[in-house]
Parts: sequence; structure tokens; C-alpha cells
Amino acid sequence: MSVLLTGAAGFIGMHVAEALLGRGEAVIGVDDLNPYYDVRLKQARLARLEGHPGFRFISADVSDRDAMLGLAEAEPGIDRIVHLAAQPGVRYSLVDPYVYVQANVMGHLVMLELARRLPRLGHLVYASSSSVYGGNRQLPFAETDRVDHPVSLYAATKRAGELISESYAHLFGLPQTGLRFFTVYGPWGRPDMAPWMFGAAILEGRPITLYDAGRLKRDFTFVEDIVAGVVGCLDHPAPAVEPRLLNIGNHRSVEVRRFVEVLEEALGQKAVVVDAPRPATDVEETFADITAIQALCGYAPRTPIEVGIPRFAEWFLSWRKGG
Repeated sequence: MSVLLTGAAGFIGMHVAEALLGRGEAVIGVDDLNPYYDVRLKQARLARLEGHPGFRFISADVSDRDAMLGLAEAEPGIDRIVHLAAQPGVRYSLVDPYVYVQANVMGHLVMLELARRLPRLGHLVYASSSSVYGGNRQLPFAETDRVDHPVSLYAATKRAGELISESYAHLFGLPQTGLRFFTVYGPWGRPDMAPWMFGAAILEGRPITLYDAGRLKRDFTFVEDIVAGVVGCLDHPAPAVEPRLLNIGNHRSVEVRRFVEVLEEALGQKAVVVDAPRPATDVEETFADITAIQALCGYAPRTPIEVGIPRFAEWFLSWRKGG
């Protein structure tokens, strides 16, 4: 039996793969290594996995029907799926909207079609996003809140995936859990994420832009806590016709300017800060109600930014030095 993990060369995907391999799972990793950001970073993540005897890699796009559906015959031992592959980034959806629909909607649909063809499938866990809550002002965000007013195309594609999953659970009895991730950060993160962009600017003496004087608040969640939640959910399959949607966050809402302060301390250098109005794609605050995932698998995030950011900074400095 094996776990199919999409987005295996991605930030969260690499960490999830390491956790699964560390407990003796066989993992089939899928990734298309697309050039949305520096492919060398994806290749370096993949290199950490490829030496493990339990890991096999398939280079493929999850929206490629022939490649993905062919796995049903080629890999009949797949009994669980962790589907993390997606086109990330809220603001980039204003630049290339088509790639979001292709990756996040068509890719999700293809994975569901694969899932219903697997004879031993026990559970499909997939990545959604806290962005589906849009401009919701009720805090903390709860899974029962309305999510029909997305403020970005990225959010709309993630909500579309949730709805398609619900229909497939009803039609085909697929056991599924969707996870609404809240602002994940940590070592091996992406260059388009705030820690990397802020960190690079600080070290290079370039200004960083903080919207609304840095008063926007985010539920920053360290990647190791996220991984514990993903694996915990994978081990607790949803009822076949009752798909779950769960928040997975830190249950702490922190001002972005405080995040920058801790990053400055970790890097030993002050930031040059420029203030700007909040873009239409950005919400004022995110804050996860994690009651449901705690009850399901004992999820208990343990990493405040005062611990997590220095760990990111240590890795980031090493990466910039070529290590």
C-alpha cells in the first residue's frame, strides 16, 4: 500500500513526504516542477526525498488526464491520496488567471476522477485555503461561516474544488477531507511568500511594503505544525458520503508588523519600511477556529512566531549561501 502525494516538490509537500517516509510509508510523489518560481528550489527539495528507499517520483501535471488516470492501472496499491499540488499566490491570479483554473479546478477534478478509479482508496486529503473566507469579518473563521464571497480568483478556484469534492462524495462515496490552510511558513518556503520576500529585502537593504502600516493580521502557522495536522487527518478517514472541511492554522492572529520585528531580530538587521494602502485582494485579518481538527486528531499547534521565524531565518541564510 502507498500514499500518492501531489505537489511533492512543493513547500508543504516536501515536509509531508518526509513525515510519511519517516514513519515507514511508501510514497509516490507527483510534481510537474513548473517555473512559477525558481525550479532549483523545487529540485533541491526533491533531492532530499529521492534518496529514500520508500519514495518514488513521477514528473507529471495533475491536470494531465492521461498521466493521472493511468496511475489507477499502473499503481493499484495506492490506498490514500494527499493532494497538495496547486497554483498558489493570490496576487499572481491577477496576472495569469488561466493557470489557476487549469491547476486548481481541472487538476482537482482529475484527482477526483483518479480517486474513484482506485480500488483500495481509503481517504483523500486535499489542500484548500483560508482565502475562501473572503472578506469575512466574523472571527475566528469557522468552517460553518459563509464562503460565497471570494475576493480573489485564487480563492474562487479553491472554493470550486471544495464544491466539486462535495458532489463527488455524494455521487461516488469518496472519503475526503479538505484542509483550509492558514498562512504557512517555515524552512524551504516559497520565494513569493512574505518571510522570503521580507527576509531578502532586509538583507539587501531594500524597502519592504507593509499595508496599512503593518496592522493587517494573519494566523501564521509553522510548517511542522501543519504537517502534524495533515498526517493526523490522513489517519482519520472521513465517512464516504460526508466530506469534511477543516481549518488548519495556529489559532493566533498576529500583526504583520510584529512578524517583521521578529524577522529583523532573527536576521540581525533592520527593515526599511514603506507604508501602502491594502490591496483589494488582501483581507484585514485571518484567524482559524481549530476546534474541529483538534477534536478529530488531537491537532495542537505548538510553534509561536518567536520560535518559528528564527528557524526559518537559519535555513534562509544557509540557502542564500548556497547550502
